[in-house]
Amino acid sequence: MQFNENNEIINTIEQRAILVGLSTGSRDEVTTIESSMEELKELAKAAGAQVLDITIQNKQRIDATYYIGKGKAEEIQILCRALDANLVIFNDELSGAQIRNLEELIGVTVIDRTTLILDIFAHRAQSKEGKLQVELAQLRYRLPRLVGLGASLSRAGAGIGTKGPGEKKLELDRRHILDRITDIRHQLEETRKNRETQRTKRKKSEIPIVALVGYTNAGKSTLMNKFLSISGMQQEEKEVYVEDMLFATLDTAHRKMVLPSKEEFILIDTVGFVSKLPHALVEAFKATLEEVKEANLLLHVVDATNEDFEMQMKVTEKVLHDLGVSEKPSILIFNKVDKLEDRSHLIPRGENAIHISALNDIGLDTLIEMIKGKIFSNIKKVELLLPYDKGDVVSYLCDKTKVVKTEYREDGVLVETTLGPADYNKYAKYLMNVNEVVE
Repeated sequence: MQFNENNEIINTIEQRAILVGLSTGSRDEVTTIESSMEELKELAKAAGAQVLDITIQNKQRIDATYYIGKGKAEEIQILCRALDANLVIFNDELSGAQIRNLEELIGVTVIDRTTLILDIFAHRAQSKEGKLQVELAQLRYRLPRLVGLGASLSRAGAGIGTKGPGEKKLELDRRHILDRITDIRHQLEETRKNRETQRTKRKKSEIPIVALVGYTNAGKSTLMNKFLSISGMQQEEKEVYVEDMLFATLDTAHRKMVLPSKEEFILIDTVGFVSKLPHALVEAFKATLEEVKEANLLLHVVDATNEDFEMQMKVTEKVLHDLGVSEKPSILIFNKVDKLEDRSHLIPRGENAIHISALNDIGLDTLIEMIKGKIFSNIKKVELLLPYDKGDVVSYLCDKTKVVKTEYREDGVLVETTLGPADYNKYAKYLMNVNEVVE
């Protein structure tokens, strides 16, 4: 698809794709070539392509000219003609020269996994920051390929890989592209400063922050919307977008949650991870992912129905490690268990793991109690004696805290409630008794 400045479709080309993978038999590979190709198939579908065939080349070394070797590339050429394919998508990142050589030999458009993911991001990003981050990643990816790609940068028409900077901007010289990169970085720096200001305000309020992390399409956004429903805030403008596809959510969302017991926390929905996530994209979105660093608790959501959920967990854990947050308190959430006939493979993972269905309300009450135990362990049960001229404080406590009892006495209003650190310090002068720490 190709879009105009108003994000309206102006032309549609049927993308008929053949997927190509290379297996070198390396033990360092996080995932098997079969599962990686299946994921590439889902990515291609998410980008709007029809997948005609999948082919895998077993080769000990990468061919510098054709990546998979000239003989295999010629086989792909014959396959494209037989199936009337107009696009070949490689599972790994290619150099500009390899793309040029493959296109000349095969005779159709050739893109790699990185271009495919960047194209999906370019179409899905909604916020100004998200669009800038994607454009920055695209430019950084294509800049070193200007010489190698040559005519490939001036592709006519529309289709996967043409969204974003596209043919016009990439025909500019390297200096102009570098100027654009500098401009985007300045704009993102301003956004980062604004986000830092917002984070400072959240810290002062001492409201705990909980971040949803996990592989793409694990159900993080569905879980966020379910929490909104529990909070009584399920309004159209507050709900986050949900669809059963890879990378349905790109822009980080913050929502204030209020539990039935009146405890409050900020819930953050983050972009999902994927294996072989382009380095340029990780770098571009690092500022957004830094929101996770401020979290008091991580909710690692896993799609229990996916055969490769163990691999997906490892990918997520690696990204969290790279962000420096792998040691944060976390809860491992196996989602979508309602779709499983056999749950025997879901081995218990200790007291910090739970099996749920965000869609069908399975295990959510237990999950809420686990979250409360993690982030509200420093809440104290107290008795406050408030003068009658402090009616505003009484109203605040009744609205914002879990009031157990109010008693009107001669010397003031006795309020029995629970307080977090900020309110505890604020109203310490009215304390009558501190009974216990709420676990």
